[in-house]
Amino acid sequence: MDGLQGVSDFLRQFWGLWLMLLFLGTVWWAYRPSNKRRFEDDAMIPLRDDDAVEE
Repeated sequence: MDGLQGVSDFLRQFWGLWLMLLFLGTVWWAYRPSNKRRFEDDAMIPLRDDDAVEE
């Protein structure tokens, strides 16, 4: 059990670093030029005129 506690204490020191890396990875993914068209298409979903949905 001491080994598991030691690992837990070691990893607890780096939670801020892990969180920052996760944040930076998300920002990098969101601002990649290859995602621009996808995000623009997704942004237009609420503005589409879907007459077929009306009943």
